[in-house]
Amino acid sequence: MAQTTSDPPWLYLPTEVSQQIRPVVAEIVEAIIAGIPLDVPVYAMPMEGRFGQGVRRGVQIALNRFLDLPGTRLPALSDDGKWVYEGLGRGEVRSGRSLESLLAAYRYGARVTFRAISRTVDVSQMAPDVLLALGESLFAYIDELSAASAQGYAHEQSERAGEQQRLRGGLVEMLLRGDSSDGAVSRAAAAIGWTLPDTIVVAVVPFPRVDGLRAALGAEALVSERGTDVVVVLPFAGRPAQRSAIERALSGRRAIIGSTRPWQEASESLQLAASAAGRGLSSPVESGPGAPPVWVDEHLAELVVRAEPLATDDLARKLLTPFDSLRPAVRERLAETLLSWLRHQGARAPIAEELFVHPQTVGYRVGQLRDLFGAALDDPETRFELELVLRAGHR
Repeated sequence: MAQTTSDPPWLYLPTEVSQQIRPVVAEIVEAIIAGIPLDVPVYAMPMEGRFGQGVRRGVQIALNRFLDLPGTRLPALSDDGKWVYEGLGRGEVRSGRSLESLLAAYRYGARVTFRAISRTVDVSQMAPDVLLALGESLFAYIDELSAASAQGYAHEQSERAGEQQRLRGGLVEMLLRGDSSDGAVSRAAAAIGWTLPDTIVVAVVPFPRVDGLRAALGAEALVSERGTDVVVVLPFAGRPAQRSAIERALSGRRAIIGSTRPWQEASESLQLAASAAGRGLSSPVESGPGAPPVWVDEHLAELVVRAEPLATDDLARKLLTPFDSLRPAVRERLAETLLSWLRHQGARAPIAEELFVHPQTVGYRVGQLRDLFGAALDDPETRFELELVLRAGHR
């Protein structure tokens, strides 16, 4: 009979092979059970209890199913058998082992089985195509067992990752609700292996910018979806290296980072970050892949001013009237200089450094500002109000 590519290799095995092997199945099982710990050192443990029972059951089912296949087009595994080998794959995840250990045990079992068949059946009397079909059948069968276990292994990993994310998301919600009185937060943190830090920051990241966020931030970050944003709780003790790492992970994501707080006050950090996001506070570098995150602590005055935008608009119209007659480019340049002059209390060197101009240029522009604003620039109240409206973005 000519073999086609759709035929399983065991279709061409004579059923006599099964009949001759079945009486020695128990011996083969014991040989495999005895040899696995020697061939795969990670299993060098007593084959007893649930582990030993599982291995023995897996070997018995595998051998008996294999002996059902010669001369048939049956699939390698029955539905029940597939469930067994998926379960063995899941068990490797639960035991903290790699899948390769289980696959190595399967390969060892195939070698023992082939040697047992060679001793029991006179393979010298087998036609070459039958001997070839025997080898192919064992390889194909082990591939099917391996695939089922790999599927179980992957499913278990996925389910565990999903459960871990659910628990981490639950901890975020507890932190943001302030559930700290009965030790619930401590227990939830311990359940996922997260050490409660003394202080944290809460960041808000808009959804279009969250790809790869968890990987970028690492296991210390708690990430949870909230509405149209993702909320991130990060341990933060204020160390420069820690700050730099956070900025690298959040660069280009339009992230806003709330003020540093004890973890019991995480909701306040979130409130500040969300308020800043809602009021349009953004990085001076508005676009581009490297735009840094906004730290609310550095923009508290702007946040205060933007709390009542209508009042700020009215104040800006009142104070910035001297700019009305200027061309837009000149107005922008002098407004930028005025804000820097107010921020640095008139010191030319830091103003020049901030604006990337020569100190003489600073002096020239300040002269223009004095011509426009006159004595108002000497009034502390007016200077304070001017800085407020300019920090709020008015020009």
